[in-house]
Amino acid sequence: MRVPVVARQAYQRLPVTVRSALVHAGGIYAPWDEGFDFTPPALHGDEVAGPPEFVGVGVQKAGTSWWYSLIAEHPGVSDRDDVPKERHYLSRFAVEPFGPAEVARYHGWFPRRPGTIAGEWTPDYLCYPWVAPVLAMAAPEAKVLVLLRDPIERFRSGLTFRLNMGAPETSATVADAVHQGYYGRSLRRLYRHFPAEQVLVLQYERCRANPEIQLAATYAFLGLEAFEPPELRREVNVSRREKVPMDPGARQRLVDGYASDVADLVSLVPSIDLALWPDFAGMTS
Repeated sequence: MRVPVVARQAYQRLPVTVRSALVHAGGIYAPWDEGFDFTPPALHGDEVAGPPEFVGVGVQKAGTSWWYSLIAEHPGVSDRDDVPKERHYLSRFAVEPFGPAEVARYHGWFPRRPGTIAGEWTPDYLCYPWVAPVLAMAAPEAKVLVLLRDPIERFRSGLTFRLNMGAPETSATVADAVHQGYYGRSLRRLYRHFPAEQVLVLQYERCRANPEIQLAATYAFLGLEAFEPPELRREVNVSRREKVPMDPGARQRLVDGYASDVADLVSLVPSIDLALWPDFAGMTS
């Protein structure tokens, strides 16, 4: 049943905690919620399941939903409405055992039509140290996608998102938002488990400026034929909320804190264009 527009708008105006309580009361949980059932979805028709052909691992607030939606529009990709883009399956295994049963269960989350590929994009994966090794166990042949954004702007968007979702305004919340911007450190860890040629690193700013070129490169990396989806330049989920303000001194401290990691990132991925990240534009690797 389609929910009336007025009802949807009224729901969106409710505090996040109230919305979550209403949804959970109906027995509905997202993969990132405690209480989500990770039993794989049932197969439809002639679908088969197996290890993902691609996995997007980062980063949060860098246009990953938009980019995944463009990938999913390709006729060679299977994407079901009832299966979330962010599986979050591997997020749980920091301390839990991960063996053949967990691998098989993960594979069940990728139903696909014959002759097509399937994948996921969970933006938090890149900054979780345990994900790269367990992903290498579960899907060693998967193509890995990383979409990066100016770490300062990503931090501001990430912190704004956390606060809007009800996170407390504490140093721990800020520290978590900062942590997700250490791309060089996280990418170096990923390369210990996946060869560089199996990883595609994209820059959000480039994707926004030249989506045709960047999407064509993404399709080619995934082994897909050339395809131009409708409304290519439409970016989804662009936040209209005002970002948290930053004192100039605090901003400079954050820039200084990221500087060596950004230099390491450029040494790993020389194609990164620092001119697109103004606070780091004068740096060299």
